[in-house]
Amino acid sequence: MTMIQWFIFFLIVQVIHFAGTWKLYIKAGRKSWEALIPVYNAIVLFKILKRPIWWIILLFIPIINLLMFPVIWVETVKSFGKYKTIDSVLAVLTLGFYIYYLNYIADVNYVEDRSLKSRTELGEWVSSIVFAIVAATIVHTYFMQPYTIPTSSLEKSLLVGDFLFVSKFHYGARTPMTVIAAPMVHDSLPLIKAKSYLNIPHLPYFRLPGFEKIKRNEIVVFNWPVDSVRFFRDISKIHVDKPIDKKSNYVKRCVGIPGDSLEIKEGYIYINGERTVLPDRALPQYKHKVITDGQQLSAALLKRYNVTEGGFFGDYYILNLTDENASKLKNNPLIKSITKQIAPEGNYESGIFPHNEQYPWSIDNYGPIYIPEAGKTVELNAKSLPFYKRIIEVYENNNLTTSGNEIFINGKLATSYTFKQDYYWMMGDNRHNSEDARYWGYVPFDHVVGKPVFIWFSWDTNGEGIANKIRWERVFTTVHGSGKPVSYLYYFLGALALWYAFSFFRKRNKAE
Repeated sequence: MTMIQWFIFFLIVQVIHFAGTWKLYIKAGRKSWEALIPVYNAIVLFKILKRPIWWIILLFIPIINLLMFPVIWVETVKSFGKYKTIDSVLAVLTLGFYIYYLNYIADVNYVEDRSLKSRTELGEWVSSIVFAIVAATIVHTYFMQPYTIPTSSLEKSLLVGDFLFVSKFHYGARTPMTVIAAPMVHDSLPLIKAKSYLNIPHLPYFRLPGFEKIKRNEIVVFNWPVDSVRFFRDISKIHVDKPIDKKSNYVKRCVGIPGDSLEIKEGYIYINGERTVLPDRALPQYKHKVITDGQQLSAALLKRYNVTEGGFFGDYYILNLTDENASKLKNNPLIKSITKQIAPEGNYESGIFPHNEQYPWSIDNYGPIYIPEAGKTVELNAKSLPFYKRIIEVYENNNLTTSGNEIFINGKLATSYTFKQDYYWMMGDNRHNSEDARYWGYVPFDHVVGKPVFIWFSWDTNGEGIANKIRWERVFTTVHGSGKPVSYLYYFLGALALWYAFSFFRKRNKAE
């Protein structure tokens, strides 16, 4: 929906509110016209309901307002003497239109001294749960979101089974674009896997100011730009057009930022002509063909060289190894040879971006390419168009057509294009087992979710027994930084123990 459409929708809501409440405003000792003035009518209503004026803020926060509307409907009917459960149920099931019945037909009076405490234990529970959901949704949407690592694309840096906290405020929290959606779930409802949202109505993209910009080689969570599946790992192949904020969440390392020239040579990344220097916690790994002297490699030996992926293929192994571990393994007397499996340039692969025969690149020998920067202009022609076609058409919402060698944008002949937003190049450290930008291209800034900052739990699905499944050394560690990650679990537990001790002695002193 456009801003004009939203403005019209907002005015319609005001008219509906006025039509259904103006008599109730009068019965509460207010003027009828106060029910018509936008924003002011909400302030007056909260005074009538004897609820905090700051609640009005919650009405303008997408998703949160959907949770607040039923609360206001129930509070309204109670303020006019309708305390029965059936009245609250009718208020919610009729989407608030039960209030029309109170306004025009029912003989109700305003309860001046209404107690805000629920009359039943069930009502108290419902009230507590609703406001707990509201608070959790605010935190989840605008401050910090939990996230689980589902794949090994960042193996060694982030492991399958790591549970993260992702900061929304580092790069600026993106306000929800999908208006009607289940709170605190992503694109599908748990268990039943049904869609958790409605595509319309839809808010335009907006992001709150952030504290920093995305830096090169930072790990970033973002919405997968080419996502068209119903939910992550859906094998049904049913095509779904998803809103940006409901596309599958991916986590990769941002190896290229706006304005960079990126190239991959023999598996190594070069930025602006220089080989990139990764953080010391980043341990890129590649597939290696390993031939032994005939003996099979034991699980203990593979663990010694930190091998977590690979297999045996009759007379050789294919193992994912870092350069360092490959060099160490090569010196083992059991090993006859180790060969890194580098994909050469020159054979066109349709799955490699930009999916054009002019560019016969591979995942290990790729580019160079330019990473678009907001406000910068590039020349458009048959050679450059494959890189920017999706940007122009999909990410920046233009109508693009071609006629022979001529390119038309929104019906006008175009020989150049100026980008409206920044783009990024996201790749996994697990170079030969990562679905990343080499396959689907640029990530627009409006698809960025946040910055993972903390691992609060880590679960090894391959471990035996609960004690071995928990990776204790990874619990309460930071995602970024240098040096070996340090667990702050014991510091946290110590601080928690001190707090409980302080609370205990304070309560005892008050009792005395």
